[in-house]
Amino acid sequence: MAAEPELLFGTQPGLRFAALLDGKGGCRDLDWDGIRAWKPADGYLWVHLERNTAEAQDWVLDESGIERAEALALLADESRPRVQDVGDSLLVVMRGVNFLDGSRETELVPIHIWAEGTRLISLRDREHSLTALRDIRRHLVRGRGPRGAGHLFVQITAKVIDHVEPMVEDLEDEVDLLEDTTLDSATADWRPALSRTRRQAIHLRRYLGPQREALYRLQTDDAAWLRKGDKILLREVYDRVVRHIESLDSIRDRTTILHEDLTSRISEEIAKISNRFTLVAAMLLPPSLVAGMLGANLAGIPGHDWPWAFLVLVGLILTMLPLQWLVLRWMKWL
Repeated sequence: MAAEPELLFGTQPGLRFAALLDGKGGCRDLDWDGIRAWKPADGYLWVHLERNTAEAQDWVLDESGIERAEALALLADESRPRVQDVGDSLLVVMRGVNFLDGSRETELVPIHIWAEGTRLISLRDREHSLTALRDIRRHLVRGRGPRGAGHLFVQITAKVIDHVEPMVEDLEDEVDLLEDTTLDSATADWRPALSRTRRQAIHLRRYLGPQREALYRLQTDDAAWLRKGDKILLREVYDRVVRHIESLDSIRDRTTILHEDLTSRISEEIAKISNRFTLVAAMLLPPSLVAGMLGANLAGIPGHDWPWAFLVLVGLILTMLPLQWLVLRWMKWL
């Protein structure tokens, strides 16, 4: 069995990798000198840069051949998903999923793309990484990657959305678990999990909404390098985003119902505690009244000179308590 090809990346400042596609599913890695010597006749070029490094910014602004206004937009901090037509080229901002340290913990990170008929430039921040792009490059190194402009662009958009799906499925599983446990667990047990799930769903929905609009625009774009088959695949990616958004809307509604149930349960618990305190106060009110009257420093208090007076008073109070209990039950306060 052949050894797994080694993925080289980040070997030069500002450059994560540069792949020169051979049109057959494979690629050849380039460095900065290779990028500067590249000509469209050499093949389709994919350059992946660290957006917030001086080397990448200088190359995009001064050597890439992109007009300065578009180059500044490509390097901007704005990360809201969008699509901008620039002649036969596309400036695209999307949000992709990165799995942190090989765990199930995830974050949404921006990817900025400049796509044209002869090359594709993608940028992400130095402290971020994108699992989706790593997968595509791994396929290229194995000789089973995209073969041209439209195919590469579609694969990037598809992979970005593919990696969103596990996040949505995890959120759905968490809501299912919360719904199963709310009836037989204490409120404090599932309150933090509910808050976390709601925040994640709202955060993901916030970026998938604009991403859906961006993908919709790509389906109708008239860029010559986007073939009919590429647009059909983009439509499938768009449909998946719509399904994810519908799932997130469902998660939001379900967590809202759970939150209302949580609020109701907390209110009921507070009401029960208040009722107990009220009951105790009601039970102790008549004995307190009697004790207060007998404790007044006035002449003529009954039993003042009788040694058994205190015991009789205690017996009277103990007799009053069950009578009060029966009266409160009869009034349906208990």
